[in-house]
Amino acid sequence: MRLKKFLAGICAACLLMTGCGGSDGGNETKDPSSQGTIIKLGMITHLNATEKQMEEYLFKVQEKSRAKVVNHVPVFYDNLRLMQMGLEAGNVDQISLYNSVASYLLANNDRYEIAKVDWISGLEDNFCFAVRKDDAALKVDLDKVIGEMKEDGTLGTLVKKYIIDVDKGKTPPAIEIPKFDGADTIKIGVTGDLPPLDYVTADGKAAGFNTAMLAEVAKRLKKNIEIVNIDSGARAASLNANQIDVIFWAIVPIGGSLPADIDKPDGVELSEPYFQDNITHLELKK
Repeated sequence: MRLKKFLAGICAACLLMTGCGGSDGGNETKDPSSQGTIIKLGMITHLNATEKQMEEYLFKVQEKSRAKVVNHVPVFYDNLRLMQMGLEAGNVDQISLYNSVASYLLANNDRYEIAKVDWISGLEDNFCFAVRKDDAALKVDLDKVIGEMKEDGTLGTLVKKYIIDVDKGKTPPAIEIPKFDGADTIKIGVTGDLPPLDYVTADGKAAGFNTAMLAEVAKRLKKNIEIVNIDSGARAASLNANQIDVIFWAIVPIGGSLPADIDKPDGVELSEPYFQDNITHLELKK
């Protein structure tokens, strides 16, 4: 009987510690899967990270933010439409989006609402152009144009007109891109997957902010822009296969918590950023 009481005391003492192996004072590395709250998070597929690696990266970001840590378990999707279907089917609890895209979806779907996620406050991605490494001259031209547009205020005007002030309850406006007789042509891949940034109308015309950017690039470079509709998941492959010359890309700058090349295609160079947007999560209304 005394032996049973002694063993019971030992077990009770273990429960008061962080495991019977003891504790290092709270500085031990935690395992995301050990967290009680689990949120399945829909995300666009990252090229150089698995879902499990992304789970670990997100966990580190939360710990650094000093927010209450929950376990976000990423579920990758190749495009926005599939990610929305996953949310509406209950396959994920939330979806990760850019704020401008989330605002557009909220204006067009009353089933969605913004999820309260403290740790993503202030996180933002930088949008840029991606070109092949062997097309260095094109990168130089694009960097030059982006710099000029920032300096003379044109870029800010386009952001205000096509992102901030645009009626998000309507289809993003189609944009006419100027043509120049006898000029070189740059093929640009457009997915239409991120309204109002990147959109393709029902009749196949490119629309939204990115297309307005392309129209300005064409005018300044005096080159023709040919829009090539591609699937979101095939962007990098289409570029490396020389089917297109440029694609839109986003840089993921979350300090040292994420590898710098987590979503950078091999054999590709990225231009100077031309737009930044915060990250937000959407969920279905309770």
